[in-house]
Amino acid sequence: MRFDLQVIASWIEPGARVLDLGCSEGNLLYYLKEEKGIRGTGIESRENKVAQCIASGLTVLQGDLNTEVVDYPDNAFDYVILSQTLQQVYAPDTLIAELLRIGKQVIVSFPNFAHWRNRLQLLVTGKAPVSKQLPFEWYNTPNIRVITIRDFYRFARRMGIRIEKGAAINSDHHADTGNIVSFLPNLRASYGIFLISGRNGEVKKGG
Repeated sequence: MRFDLQVIASWIEPGARVLDLGCSEGNLLYYLKEEKGIRGTGIESRENKVAQCIASGLTVLQGDLNTEVVDYPDNAFDYVILSQTLQQVYAPDTLIAELLRIGKQVIVSFPNFAHWRNRLQLLVTGKAPVSKQLPFEWYNTPNIRVITIRDFYRFARRMGIRIEKGAAINSDHHADTGNIVSFLPNLRASYGIFLISGRNGEVKKGG
């Protein structure tokens, strides 16, 4: 299992109700079901990935996460997970507000575009960075947002979101090993992971 998913799994309480958005082949859901006895559901847009999940005994719906989440009632889940997908969402402020409605807590992770290798590549070559964490060219990337760890802290303050827990990690794309970065995380970490809630007050939909 990817290192960032290992970190996320360590934050989930046993027996929790979990919704995993963009769950791919269901590695995280399967682990949480087997090791922590969670009651889990996933949403995935790709039919072949959904088929893999179902073959593994997981409950996964095929659909667009932006529209499917609207149908869930308030506090339907203890945790909603949005892993390495936030940078691909058209309206992240609206989506996160919706996730904090249906989930008591939300876990989000994303590649940190402020990593020093990205900065250096842009400075030296003058071209959009391509790396193990960001393996696409500018014209075929699924990423439509540029997010940094520092940006997310600012976003949370503006949205009235409480950051319950955060981790900056260094790990290669889809690697199962990595390490936690505590010193200069916005410069040195390749990914940011946050556990958030709406406990600072009413979350502002649409920013």
